[in-house]
Amino acid sequence: MSETLTALTTAAPLVAGWAVHVLTLRRGLSRARRDPLTGLWTRDAFTRKARRLLRDERAVVVLADVDRFKQVNDRYGHAAGDALLASVARRLAHATGRAGVCGRLGGDEFAAVLIDADGTAADLLALLHGVLARPAEGQPSEVATTVSLGWVRAADHPGGDLSALLARADEAMYEAKRADRPVKAPFGSRLRGLVTARRSGRRDAVGEVA
Repeated sequence: MSETLTALTTAAPLVAGWAVHVLTLRRGLSRARRDPLTGLWTRDAFTRKARRLLRDERAVVVLADVDRFKQVNDRYGHAAGDALLASVARRLAHATGRAGVCGRLGGDEFAAVLIDADGTAADLLALLHGVLARPAEGQPSEVATTVSLGWVRAADHPGGDLSALLARADEAMYEAKRADRPVKAPFGSRLRGLVTARRSGRRDAVGEVA
């Protein structure tokens, strides 16, 4: 009995130390999957989580692009630009909700998958469009711009994977830049007047489109 107690007493610090080590590793991995500026998931982490959410037929894929971000950055400085991106990220994450996922794909482009439980995605995104145009928190009122939102309902495109749905949302997002409102990708067909002059690498943001 005493030998068993001695063994357990000796092993306890080792077990505790290993548990702390594992916890530290997990926290480090979680931080590595988060964008350091906005706190959103990185592109790779977003992709993994978004693909799981697409199993839900109520899933809606959203692509958001900050309009005239370079002008804001050039005029008011990088700190103001960073504050604007962080503000967009917080507001997008709040609108997406705990059931969804948001990520920063890079630069001033964000993506989200939300679960439209009550069929009000169009109204939600219209409201979000207005909220995103408000000045960034803690910044002068001039540090503000619009954010173009393109979105697609996964159920409208059966069999479409994340890359394909993001491509549809991308088309709708460019239409939104002209319309100054959120635009939904149409069912079963591509938008007319598709803008082909895209930023390098946009189409490959999360892999090749099938």
